[in-house]
Order: sequence, then structure tokens, then C-alpha cells
Amino acid sequence: MPIPTMRFFSGSNAYIINWCINYKRCKLKKYRIMSISEFISAQAEERQELLSQLHEIIIQKDKTVLPVIAPMMGKEMIIYNAPGSFKYGLASVKNYMSLHVLPMYGSSVLYEKYKSLLKHASFQKGCINFKNKHEMPLKIVKDLIADCSKIDLRAIRENYLKSKSKKT
Repeated sequence: MPIPTMRFFSGSNAYIINWCINYKRCKLKKYRIMSISEFISAQAEERQELLSQLHEIIIQKDKTVLPVIAPMMGKEMIIYNAPGSFKYGLASVKNYMSLHVLPMYGSSVLYEKYKSLLKHASFQKGCINFKNKHEMPLKIVKDLIADCSKIDLRAIRENYLKSKSKKT
């Protein structure tokens, strides 16, 4: 049984609360309720400015997303949800920072374009790992998010499900 999640918003800050309904059947994993600015302030000092700048780029260039602090892949990060789906994630872990980009995962054209432009970053299928501004130049990130903002993930999913149901 998954842990239910409740999200609520106050002004420009987004919060998340996770709780467990049946304490005997599942473990309660506590996440501190925090705003985006509190999350960024809790990161290593040398990363805070870059994380803030990346956050601002995402919310300015893609008006379809709403940021919230939430767990993903075993760690808390800033999750940017578009209507109906996750679109981006911004994380800071021990040795690097990560920008998760779901539209890039579904587009080999976007993936190859930005892999060639961000030569110093490390690319996974839908994620870019980097250590500093040199590896993640803000001008290129602006272009990446602007390109991704045009992609409607919900429409892609609906078309996929329709085509899948026609085959059966």
C-alpha cells in the first residue's frame, strides 16, 4: 500500500506532507515540510546560487509546471509537475546535482541536441548530472527548458494509450 501524499500551496511556496494511514502495515517516512527556498538553503552553500538560478529558469520558461518538494528515487528534490504528470526534477546529492527532464527522456532529438551542447555534464536517459555552472551553462538550460515547455506530456500519454488500445 503506497503512502498517501497531500500537497498544499501557499503563495509561491509549495509544501508536501507524507503520512501513513496504517502504521502497522507500512513504515512512516518523515519528510520535513519546507518551501522551495528552504530546500535550496539547506543544500551546500556552493550549490545554492546555481540551484536557485535553475529553479527560476524552470518556473519562468515553463509556465505549465508547479514546483513542490517531494521524494523521488529515494531522495527529496524539487519536483515540477505539469498537468497530469511529472515534468522536471532538481536534486542535490552528495557528489553532484541533477536535473531530471522527462521530455528529454521521450525525445531522442532533444537528448542528442543537449548532450552535444552540455559536453561537460553527465547524461543518463532522462537526467543530467553536473557539479557546477561550467558543466551546466544557464543559457543552454534556458534553451532546454524552453524547448521542453512546448511538449505536452499528458497529450503524448493519451495518444500512446489510445494507440495501444487500438492494437488490442
